[in-house]
Amino acid sequence: MLLESEKIDRQKVGFFQFKRLNGQYLLTNVIGDYIFLQPPSFNAFLSGKIEQASPQEYSQLRNKGFIRGQLNFDNLAQRYVQKNMFLRSAGTALHIVVVTLRCDHKCIYCQASSRDLKENELDMDIATAEKVVDRIFESANKGITIEFQGGEPLVNFEIIKFIVRYAQEKNKKAKKDLRFTVVSNLTFMNEKIVKYLLKNDIHICTSLDGPEKVHNKCRVTLGNKNSHKNTVKWLKRLIREYKKANSCHKPFALATITRLALPFPKEIVNEYVKLGLEGMHLRPLSPFGTNKKVWKRLAFSGQDFLTFYKKALDHIIDLNMKGKDFRERFAVIFLTKILTDKDPGYVDLRSPCGAGTGQMAYNFNGDVYACDEGRMMSRQKDESFRLGNVRTGSHRDFFKSNVVKTMCIASCLDNLPECSQCVYKPYCGVCPLQNYTINGNIFNKSAFWCQINKGILDYLFIKLKDEKIKDIFYKWVMRS
Repeated sequence: MLLESEKIDRQKVGFFQFKRLNGQYLLTNVIGDYIFLQPPSFNAFLSGKIEQASPQEYSQLRNKGFIRGQLNFDNLAQRYVQKNMFLRSAGTALHIVVVTLRCDHKCIYCQASSRDLKENELDMDIATAEKVVDRIFESANKGITIEFQGGEPLVNFEIIKFIVRYAQEKNKKAKKDLRFTVVSNLTFMNEKIVKYLLKNDIHICTSLDGPEKVHNKCRVTLGNKNSHKNTVKWLKRLIREYKKANSCHKPFALATITRLALPFPKEIVNEYVKLGLEGMHLRPLSPFGTNKKVWKRLAFSGQDFLTFYKKALDHIIDLNMKGKDFRERFAVIFLTKILTDKDPGYVDLRSPCGAGTGQMAYNFNGDVYACDEGRMMSRQKDESFRLGNVRTGSHRDFFKSNVVKTMCIASCLDNLPECSQCVYKPYCGVCPLQNYTINGNIFNKSAFWCQINKGILDYLFIKLKDEKIKDIFYKWVMRS
């Protein structure tokens, strides 16, 4: 709290947000610059006396845009644009294409509402795939990423090949920065597919929930095969082959953290390190498409996840201190926003969010959704986030739809009372779909995700006060 005897000098103090953190005041501004001040310095700053009280801190505050009357508006405007390049986009960059809903896994937390392998009618056909690519290339964005998902996308590998070939052909004229990603459980991986991925410079991502005892409990396969054994086998192979090919697209894995994983933060990190992966993404279980009974059994409180996350991050930092270069993606996303003027491109942590503007999802039947989470809601008979179909609408129709406009309004932090004054506003974002799934209202913010984002940011800022750890964090973001 401010000292009652102090008055804010509005002529000298610029706009900022603040909070008390570990005995100091953390201040941030709209550009995302930050500074820590001790209570006496904080009150001197508010009263306009910081220049006399602490010339060094005054200089830092002035250079970071906290001193009214000393603002370099040209520089600040340029930096703001750089940090928020997505606001200038006239089209969607990330296009998630669900080539099938069939899958051999029956993961206990399945969010994609996958179906049995025998249900061939749930595969995307060539005619639909062609229309999907046509709509994707109508996007005005110069960078296009096509991400193949499912179900298990490799079940319909022929359609993946068709889309890649057709997109590459169209790109000879469009000349976009075209990229492909396959998100797979690796069950249907084989040597032929490995060679194809490398030849076409396709990024591969999989799920690895930790060591065998954790992974197999969560990611159950038909016939109770050892999912962990197969995932590790092909992940090692892919890492080796991509390294040999000197590909810039290193294989990546993410861990979905359920209640079953909470006791094993170090073990889960060590599993990734042992495989030779360069990093991981510790992703908390999401309610999207998850059976409510399963959600209650596997879910946890925000504080439970933060306790797990801090232990895992401490272990990762300790490994880096000992010379092992290994990163956690959740932290890297936030740190990129804190330490650089780059946009990390993570659509869930934008203001407004990237639903429709940053990503679109295309179902196997050609239905288009504002985001993949919206597509998941359709499996629950809720079509609130459907934008249309590739056969009857254009990308412009989807991009300018009322659904996308509403999602933007609901996720603009300036419109949300608590968020607009939060010290972490420059780095954070809200997902209207999360609000809708948990609270039944896209405007009613999820306390669970807010607690997690704030908790992680608290911990990162505390760690940033240690210069050795700050150097590690800088290395992470420079390599991302």
